[in-house]
Amino acid sequence: MKKISTIGLDLAKKVFEVHAVDEAGQVVVRRSLRRAQVLGWFGKLAPCLIGMEACATAHYWGRELSKLGHTVKLMPPAYTKPYVRRNKNDAADAAAICEAVSRPSMRFVAIKSEGQQAAAGIHKVRELLMKQRTMTMNALRSLMAEFGIVVLEGPRHISELMAILADHDDTRVPQPLHHALGRLAESLRGLQKRIEAIDKQIVAWGRNSAACRHLITIPGYGPIVSTAMAAMVIDPKAFRSARHFAASLGLVPRQEGTGGKVKLGPISKRGNGYLRRLLVNAVMSVLCSKRAKQDPWLIKLLATKKRKVVAVALANKLARIGWVLMMRQENYRATPLAA
Repeated sequence: MKKISTIGLDLAKKVFEVHAVDEAGQVVVRRSLRRAQVLGWFGKLAPCLIGMEACATAHYWGRELSKLGHTVKLMPPAYTKPYVRRNKNDAADAAAICEAVSRPSMRFVAIKSEGQQAAAGIHKVRELLMKQRTMTMNALRSLMAEFGIVVLEGPRHISELMAILADHDDTRVPQPLHHALGRLAESLRGLQKRIEAIDKQIVAWGRNSAACRHLITIPGYGPIVSTAMAAMVIDPKAFRSARHFAASLGLVPRQEGTGGKVKLGPISKRGNGYLRRLLVNAVMSVLCSKRAKQDPWLIKLLATKKRKVVAVALANKLARIGWVLMMRQENYRATPLAA
């Protein structure tokens, strides 16, 4: 068998597809591997270049194959799709990955360490619990509104509904719904306790992260934003500048045009949607603070632009500042505001 130089590996739950070529680009191996066979088969090969799509299990396999001496590179799935020829199947995907990983203009995703992947997983658990809490609160509001019990918007006003359900003498909600909503209220309290416990774990992890300690000094960055940035931005050096990093989070206008005429539309919303949402939510608190009334840049924007447009612009700015601090490994130095 000819020496293998490049391999495209299409990941799956049970059956993995392998497409290997030599230095001349000639196909050497096309085969399927069961999950239990992957490490054993790659362990017998001489060190080579392995390309994979950056999917759910790619970071684990990237770490394991790197231990065997191979060079592993992950690519965004959207960047490998144009190399698929004709029919879409696992074997064609592996061939496309093998072709894409050899392109000099291809962009790659850094492989996460176990610690970074675990920290990012904590944030995913928190996001899921937050969604469940929101769903429970909305269900509680809607079911009690059917009997004329309505409170103000916001999570803090849910306690008024829960107080009504805790009062067994209150008959505005008839049985058996009163009892069922009581169970819903108990579930809501349990979700809140779980979220608080997750928040403590996130804060504890952030204290041991140098990047997180630098990021949290930025106005608008709290423990959640700073730990998410430190955990999910694996290698800041992968971006040529702070502007490229902000663009990777989808915080720049989408461009459409031809013939030299380019139109700017809404933000592209590409990249990590979780980080983008956290940054936009963080800057909303900044716009409600005293700083928004003292910063000339914000005052000028708020005078001519809508509030949410200013929020996205400020989120873009905070993302660029965060990239700089991660690159320089230093704390934020505030610029004195004009009198």
